[in-house]
Amino acid sequence: MLSRIFYRWEKNLSQRDTNRTIRDFEWGLEYLPGTDTTENPKLQILDFASKAVEESDTYHSYQPPQHWHLAGQHLTFTTPTPTVYPKNNTVHAWHFPVNSNGRAVLVLPQWNADAGSHMALCRMLNLFGLSALRLSLPYHDLRMPEELLRADYMLSPNLGRTLQAVRQAVVDSRAALDWLESQGYTQLAILGTSIGSCVALITLAHDSRLKLGVLNHVSTYFADVVWEGISTHHVRAGLQGKIGLEDLRRIWMPISPKAYFKKLVGSG
Repeated sequence: MLSRIFYRWEKNLSQRDTNRTIRDFEWGLEYLPGTDTTENPKLQILDFASKAVEESDTYHSYQPPQHWHLAGQHLTFTTPTPTVYPKNNTVHAWHFPVNSNGRAVLVLPQWNADAGSHMALCRMLNLFGLSALRLSLPYHDLRMPEELLRADYMLSPNLGRTLQAVRQAVVDSRAALDWLESQGYTQLAILGTSIGSCVALITLAHDSRLKLGVLNHVSTYFADVVWEGISTHHVRAGLQGKIGLEDLRRIWMPISPKAYFKKLVGSG
């Protein structure tokens, strides 16, 4: 009974938006360093994904930003992983400081979160004596290119761009931790919802400064969420007939929490 109720509820929510676009399937090799667009694209992207998981510490490494700008609560910095979309290359975050004894939470919203999403959550964390930094994900709100109505470039049937976008979110999160550390915060946690939980877990697995992770709506395989999800039916429509779930799992393994469970074993 409960499953039917929740399914109807989610279905109704998913039908409120009328601006979902079914985009064309693309391998997106041009977004992945070291690949060759003249070679077999499927084999190239499978090989890229396998190496990214095997060498994940290198894959998720970055050069820390050198310049930050804080205007009131609004923090901006240049992403360490620039893309071909200029607006997406400036990272935006909002700082909610309180007297927290060095404790701060990095907050990552869900896919297609608007500019005001999770701000109230940060204020609630303040009530519990925790400072917070709310990060805008790639291609969201102020980072969204002019041609978009939704954050389609973070998750779409373009396989390579989706890989790039989620990795960029992980690197931007780690860069945000650099800034929090520079402000004197010594106890750092991360809180993510939906796609934000995916980014949060991968960041948690690759950054030892994080001592705690809270993951809302977390999943194991990135591909399965897209394949089975209600709000991602238009993404699957672009994938349908072009690639199967098993191959999609392997290609999107570098951005799947499942790939990093072993790294968290024994980490505390």
